[in-house]
Amino acid sequence: MLEVGGRTLVRELSFRLNAGEMWCMLGPNGAGKTTFLHTAVGLREPQGGTVQLAGRRLHDWTPAEAAGLRGFLPQTLYDAFSASVLDSVMLGRHPHLARWQWEGEGDRDIALAALKVVDLAEFQDRDVLTLSGGERQRVALASLLAQDASLLLLDEPVSHLDLHHQVLVLTHLGRLARERGTGVLFTVHDLNLAARFASHALILTPQGVVRHGLIGEVMTESDLGCAFGHRVTRIEVAGRTLFVPE
Repeated sequence: MLEVGGRTLVRELSFRLNAGEMWCMLGPNGAGKTTFLHTAVGLREPQGGTVQLAGRRLHDWTPAEAAGLRGFLPQTLYDAFSASVLDSVMLGRHPHLARWQWEGEGDRDIALAALKVVDLAEFQDRDVLTLSGGERQRVALASLLAQDASLLLLDEPVSHLDLHHQVLVLTHLGRLARERGTGVLFTVHDLNLAARFASHALILTPQGVVRHGLIGEVMTESDLGCAFGHRVTRIEVAGRTLFVPE
C-alpha cells in the first residue's frame, strides 16, 4: 500500500518485473507514478507490504550492492556545478568501483558508448551547464546506461526529448530487454509510445486501483478512460495500435 498525505495511491498490488520485460506505467497527474518509483528504488517506505530486489528485501541490500543491480533515473535533474558531459556520464560507473578506485579506460569506453547511444558522441567535452533541457536529459540517460544495471527504473525518461530521440531511447531500452534480459520500468504520458514499445503495463487510477499485465490486455479503451477520466478510442493503423482521445 502507498499513501501520501492521508490519500491512498495504491491499495493492493502484487507485482513482479521479470528479466527481459519492458513495463510502462500510466496514469494521470497525481496518481502516484513517481511515488511508486521512489518506493521501488528505496527512497521511501511503503505503508504496507514489502519491496524485493532479486528475491531479497530491498533493505537487506547495502546501497552499493543495490546500485550494482538497479539504476534509477529521476524525473527532475539539477546541475549545480560545472562538469564535462563525459565526467557526468562517468558517474554511472561508480557502483562498479572500489572505495578509492579511479575510473579506468574500460569505464571510459563504456561511458563513450553510452553517449553514442543517446546521439551525443560529439558532446563529451561540453560543459553540462551549456546544454539544453533535452540534451541534459540524454546525458542523464547515458549515465544510467553506463551504470550497466540489470534493472532500470525511469521516471518520464523521454519527457524533454524531441520525437527522434524519444524513439531512439525507447528503441534502445527495448533492445536491452530483448537481447540482454534487462528489466525496464518507465513512466510515460504518451499512450502511443507506451503501446508501441512496452511489453507490459501498469495503470494507476485516482481510486488507488492498479491494473497490470500484458500491454494488449491492460491498455483497453475502458481501463484507460477510467484512469484518465477521458474517453479514448483504440484503432489499428498499418499493424500498429494507436489511441486517439475523443
